Amino acid sequence: MSQPPDAPSPRRRLTRSRLSGGRLALAALLGIVLLGLAHSLAWNWMGGRLQAGFDAWAAARRAQGWRIEHAAPVRGGWPLSATLRLPDFSMSGGGATIPGGLDWTARTVVLRVAMHRPGELRVSAGGPQRLRIGSAEIPFAADRLTARLPLQANVVPRGGEFEALRLRVGTAVGGMEVGSALLSFDSRMSAIEGEPAVSLEGMVENLALPMATPLGRSIRSLRIDAALTGPLPGGRNPTNRAATWRDAGGTLELRRLDLEYGPATAQASATLALDEALQPMGAGTLKLSGAEAVLDALAQGGVVTARNAALARRVVSLLARPPAEGEPPVVEVPLTLEGRGLTVARIPVARLPVVVWPGPAGGTGPGP
Repeated sequence: MSQPPDAPSPRRRLTRSRLSGGRLALAALLGIVLLGLAHSLAWNWMGGRLQAGFDAWAAARRAQGWRIEHAAPVRGGWPLSATLRLPDFSMSGGGATIPGGLDWTARTVVLRVAMHRPGELRVSAGGPQRLRIGSAEIPFAADRLTARLPLQANVVPRGGEFEALRLRVGTAVGGMEVGSALLSFDSRMSAIEGEPAVSLEGMVENLALPMATPLGRSIRSLRIDAALTGPLPGGRNPTNRAATWRDAGGTLELRRLDLEYGPATAQASATLALDEALQPMGAGTLKLSGAEAVLDALAQGGVVTARNAALARRVVSLLARPPAEGEPPVVEVPLTLEGRGLTVARIPVARLPVVVWPGPAGGTGPGP
């Protein structure tokens, strides 16, 4: 059977199909090359922006009297992120506001911006580190220690999120280890009286204390939600700033504090301020399960006298709510902090040490 005169031969149709497929493959290859080139340009631009941003930050800190030092920066992170590695990093200064100043050293600090998240800066520090505040020196290390901050040109971050995994801290009385920790904060320097100027939420799990207490060495869980109300005063003298903040009606709102420690499970909320001697004062509420076991442990450890412990047990038995099946009794009692004395249900349980504020404040200072 013969083909129509105008119909292309099978060989010609195959040739055209091959040409069409070749053009598509060439177009696809060209598209991939262009995408790769655009990605390389974007990566280089982001790396340059990261370097320029750090250089501007370091220059501003040096102009304020800080000392910023590190070995030669190393750029990397291709292809998913732009990174700037700062080996042998050290930062010191702040003597005008921190008595004795602050000094932080780390084996390496890495700044990272992911290509799919150009508005977020991640700062991680690795290896053994050392933090000195005044005369106190704190060596520490962590499997992971990262800060996530919003990245905006010429703007100091208002907030951020900090994460730590297996954080080991050396103290004068022994080593302390944090299994995991997550802390987020937000600040608003323009806050007026009654408005949150600094908000903070955090959690710590599996905290091993450097030394034993009557309740043991291990805190299973600690969660906090708190806010510092404004306005926050400026200036370099911490005592003057504290007095001004107090006089403006500043408060620390402890919205919630959850604790699982030894035999106790506790929830607390409170409102705190500063008294005339710039010492903490305030009132709140405590919900506690395992109260009798806690009292026994505190009495055995000498933290609470036997007389006060016996009195507290009677109060606990009167205030305890009937428990759910299989659950321990729950006690809800008022807390009061006044004149450095902490009372629970009007029973004195502890006396806080004096808060010593550095610098004079027109005759205002800590109480006796």
